[in-house]
Amino acid sequence: MTSSLLSTLNRGLRATVRLCTVSQPRIIYKSSLIAGGRWSVRCSSRFTNMTETARGPPAFGKHRKGVLMATGVFGIVAAGVCHLQKAEMATRVKKVEEGDVAERCRNFMAPPVTDVRLLEQRKHEMSSRVEMLIMETQAEFCRALEEVDGGTFRVDRWSRQEGGGGISCVLQDSKVFEKAGVNVSVVYGHLSEEAAKQMRSRGKELKAKDGKLPFIAMGVSSVIHPKNPHIPTVHFNYRYFEVEEADGNKQWWFGGGTDLTPVYINEEDAVLFHSVLRDACDKHNPQYYPDFKKWCDRYFHIRHRSESRGIGGIFFDDLDSPNQEEVFSFVKSCAKTVVPCYLPIVRKHLNDTFTQEEKDWQQIRRGRYVEFNLVYDRGVKFGLATPGSRIESIIMSLPLTARWEYMHEPTKGTREAEMLKVLRNPKEWI
Repeated sequence: MTSSLLSTLNRGLRATVRLCTVSQPRIIYKSSLIAGGRWSVRCSSRFTNMTETARGPPAFGKHRKGVLMATGVFGIVAAGVCHLQKAEMATRVKKVEEGDVAERCRNFMAPPVTDVRLLEQRKHEMSSRVEMLIMETQAEFCRALEEVDGGTFRVDRWSRQEGGGGISCVLQDSKVFEKAGVNVSVVYGHLSEEAAKQMRSRGKELKAKDGKLPFIAMGVSSVIHPKNPHIPTVHFNYRYFEVEEADGNKQWWFGGGTDLTPVYINEEDAVLFHSVLRDACDKHNPQYYPDFKKWCDRYFHIRHRSESRGIGGIFFDDLDSPNQEEVFSFVKSCAKTVVPCYLPIVRKHLNDTFTQEEKDWQQIRRGRYVEFNLVYDRGVKFGLATPGSRIESIIMSLPLTARWEYMHEPTKGTREAEMLKVLRNPKEWI
């Protein structure tokens, strides 16, 4: 993954990366099932020096510690490369065979929704493989956020009477993040008429038997709302859906995406974010990024405001070609980007100062976020239409605080007005 991302940078950037000094903690997590059925996680850290030809004091951005890089657009993209290297190193600390389900489960935030023995028995089925992927994605992202924040996620395990359940991890009112949620759900049963109607409206021809449509739906979804208005909100969701029709045939499809919602425009952040996503897409199909970027801009559009929710990313739904294996591989690549496309941006702005006026603007933009999620978001609407859904997990995406001001319009020439201009006219960042 790292080599393919490096290939997107120019020759000068490669030289910059070779000269950078990276001295960062490598976190090793060990977990075990202890008495009472609780999942115990222990971690240790040590610094791994990756100096090549130059040494210098660690720095990240103007006022921060982290990675010594050249400033500018190429510098922050290179920071993403170094974080990607770090993530891959952590993965190699304890290499686990793909088929060893029980061993892989030990690194999760909690035991998976499906019984480990059943996952082992069905480890070659797509539903089991996707469940393992979303559990791993949840754990990797939560631990990366804990490392930068210093707080600890609250882990709630919940069950659904109609079938299945989930694991909600929430970090609330902590040092860096006002509200950070990373939720996994694996639910099954029969589609409600309202949910089936929503799917048919998207062109799905679902043939029910005696009015029933057995289904299984699973996914990992996260929304991160930082306290500092200079750290953007990020959202990602990757999901799998399978429905059995009257004749026994199964329809399946994947959906998902990752998008960024800054309060203030920072072009370097936008370039890093979109570059990492484009790299993941290009490994599978060079047309994916431009197509899914446009889809994202269309989807996250607040129609009643005539503005976008943020600066986009990628979004796709109902993806079922060219074949199941290739689509799963693509979704897996996307899931692996959630740390390197976001954590360098968080670290860059950790110590940025802000005014009360900037905080007020953040609250107004969060109000727009709430409007989109409650009015248009497909996942929220599906969850609310599914019997037995856990409302707390569905509403997890909403910020802890938000604000609505009557007829608010930023003053011309301000950074707030610049942000609004971009939201009303989505642009190409790379």
